[in-house]
Amino acid sequence: MERTFVMLKPGVLQRRIVGEVLRRFERKGLKIIALRLLLLDRATAEAHYREHQGKDFYEKLLEYTLSGPVIALILEGEDAVSLVRRMAGPTDIREAPPGTIRGDYACRTRLNIVHASDSPASAERETALFFKPRDMVEWKDENSPWF
Repeated sequence: MERTFVMLKPGVLQRRIVGEVLRRFERKGLKIIALRLLLLDRATAEAHYREHQGKDFYEKLLEYTLSGPVIALILEGEDAVSLVRRMAGPTDIREAPPGTIRGDYACRTRLNIVHASDSPASAERETALFFKPRDMVEWKDENSPWF
């Protein structure tokens, strides 16, 4: 099983669609291993988005991410990184098809509603920014057909 990091950005909470987004991941069979509601500090946001530093959208991205609470979570499942990326859809909402999270819920690309790790290495790095090992809950669902 693979783990990935996901962050639901302030727009998800502001629009009251947290449950809808989480339900999509759960219905796909992904397990929630860790989940936190938090207000990010600038240093954490900068560390999280360090690969975008210097790009024209970087400051606006930080501003939006720091504008309200976010939900950080770790999901586990088979090929979780690529599965969650497909479920999220392309970052540019004009290219995000209906049925994807961005295609169904995002209103503006710059106010993207979900971050999903783009590789297992990124998932590991991003997870370490938001969670300690003690924050992760190992559990087995004997009734689940997926596990």
